[in-house]
Amino acid sequence: EQVSAEGAPRQREWRPQIYRKCTDTAWLFLFFLFWTGLVFIMGYSVVAGAAGRLLFGYDSFGNMCGKKNSPVEGAPLSGQDMTLKKHVFFMNSCNLEVKGMQLNRMALCVSNCPEEQLDSLEEVQLFANTSGSFLCVYSLNSFNYTHSPKADSLCPRLPVPPSKSFPLFNRCVPQTPECYSLFASVLINDVDTLHRILSGIMSGRDTILGLCILALALSLAMMFTFRFITTLLVHIFISLVILGLLFVCGVLWWLYYDYTNDLSIELDTERENMKCVLGFAIVSTGITAVLLVLIFVLRKRIKLTVELFQITNKAISSAPFLLFQPLWTFAILIFFWVLWVAVLLSLGTAGAAQVMEGGQVEYKPLSGIRYMWSYHLIGLIWTSEFILACQQMTIAGAVVTCYFNRSKNDPPDHPILSSLSILFFYHQGTVVKGSFLISVVRIPRIIVMYMQNALKEQQHGALSRYLFRCCYCCFWCLDKYLLHLNQNAYTTTAINGTDFCTSAKDAFKILSKNSSHFTSINCFGDFIIFLGKVLVVCFTVFGGLMAFNYNRAFQVWAVPLLLVAFFAYLVAHSFLSVFETVLDALFLCFAVDLETNDGSSEKPYFMDQEFLSFVKRSNKLNNARAQQDKHSLRNEEGTELQAIVR
Repeated sequence: EQVSAEGAPRQREWRPQIYRKCTDTAWLFLFFLFWTGLVFIMGYSVVAGAAGRLLFGYDSFGNMCGKKNSPVEGAPLSGQDMTLKKHVFFMNSCNLEVKGMQLNRMALCVSNCPEEQLDSLEEVQLFANTSGSFLCVYSLNSFNYTHSPKADSLCPRLPVPPSKSFPLFNRCVPQTPECYSLFASVLINDVDTLHRILSGIMSGRDTILGLCILALALSLAMMFTFRFITTLLVHIFISLVILGLLFVCGVLWWLYYDYTNDLSIELDTERENMKCVLGFAIVSTGITAVLLVLIFVLRKRIKLTVELFQITNKAISSAPFLLFQPLWTFAILIFFWVLWVAVLLSLGTAGAAQVMEGGQVEYKPLSGIRYMWSYHLIGLIWTSEFILACQQMTIAGAVVTCYFNRSKNDPPDHPILSSLSILFFYHQGTVVKGSFLISVVRIPRIIVMYMQNALKEQQHGALSRYLFRCCYCCFWCLDKYLLHLNQNAYTTTAINGTDFCTSAKDAFKILSKNSSHFTSINCFGDFIIFLGKVLVVCFTVFGGLMAFNYNRAFQVWAVPLLLVAFFAYLVAHSFLSVFETVLDALFLCFAVDLETNDGSSEKPYFMDQEFLSFVKRSNKLNNARAQQDKHSLRNEEGTELQAIVR
């Protein structure tokens, strides 16, 4: 609000792109300080961390396999050159035990895994002499394998099962079925959640990469489908969505039936996959039912949907490179996520070496690591939201520049570059503040979800679990509302150059005043775009189900499939959100246009006649339906109140 000459407050006027200044600079400074802490954590992880121990494996004496190591004080068998010994061999792979959530085993670095069963120490000695792979403790020379009285304790327990180097962090995995089952159950299911997740990702990395490329290709195809959409394409698109939903549900239920009738299931990994398939099937069936009902209810809006996307595409044609904005956003996000995961792995392996009995070395986590993990997680959420918000504001600024241009036949030069320059020179603080609000809501959601999962194992926590579910739903609704509010605030900032809170308040007021013009139109337009994201996820998940199901025994593929589904939705959202952002920005510009102009020769509208006629037709349709519903309601009420005439 502004103050007039008389001192009375008056409503601030909308002034598109007239005056601009730096907004929310304090929040930009706060973000800079926060990233200073993240840079410190990155440097600390590089100095104190050892992600190679997790990825390449290490023996029981502090040596990393495949690397040249430094000695550990008090451990005589540490500091050895293991450049040629790249595989981790467990001396008692058939008798592994877990004590205190840690694997109780003796591990060595070897150059080759024994591919045939070794029944005696003579065979172990022969294998060492022929292959150069020593399966006994380093202090025992291969010549003494059959002569030393300590050979029984320093050599593997006989018989040594045949093993093979599986793409599971270069571990020697036994091939004997009985030993294989015990080894997998202990190593994969009981030791470490991080190991389980990473093992599934590493063993299926080629499949995951192929599915991610498939999701990217489907998202590009969907984006160009919306770019040149027609009535026929909408019908084909909705039919594909329905078939995809039904097909994925059918495949999930079939897989669950196949698991329940498979008598050869022995590993905990297979049983866990079966439970996850059941959960996927139930959730997908519920989502399918809800979406089918919504499609049936909104089926008569198809014609208006086609016209809406044609108007959106006309706005995009003024700045066609808007369609490629998700590419650089996606590239920046991938780079940041890879860096974040690398730092996380380094922090997870930051431990102090402690020498135990027998010269063995264990790594104890350093103090303060948990706090760094929490800070690092906040950095992931806040920075990711900041990058996505920069894309939203760039698109909104380009749409605003093209909309508030009097000469429609002469579009402005380089609207995207102009929007980017305005963002980086004036409004980075506004984007930081908006992304922080989203992060503030997302972090409690993660905490509530974690606590809800922790209560699942308790027998008397039904009320607590119900309360946590209610809290999670409330945070989810608040998150969706803030996403919509932020988008409108960014567009208002691009129009007026005001700070975040002022822009959000102005956007809320003007949209509330003009909600009858475009609320229903925007809703079913966003719904069609959401169906496009669902279609991409459906086809990607179906491909993942077919690919992962071929290796169901050893692979914990539930988590990789969830990651692939999340990645597919994120990619589809990154590309198709261009249309959502353009739609929201167009309708807000339309509301500002109605607020500041009246269509006269002195104050003509900025909008073209096609857009204005579309809004009028949709309003007439909505008014006609409202009057029809009102008339039918009156008839029903009148029928109920009529007296019975005999």
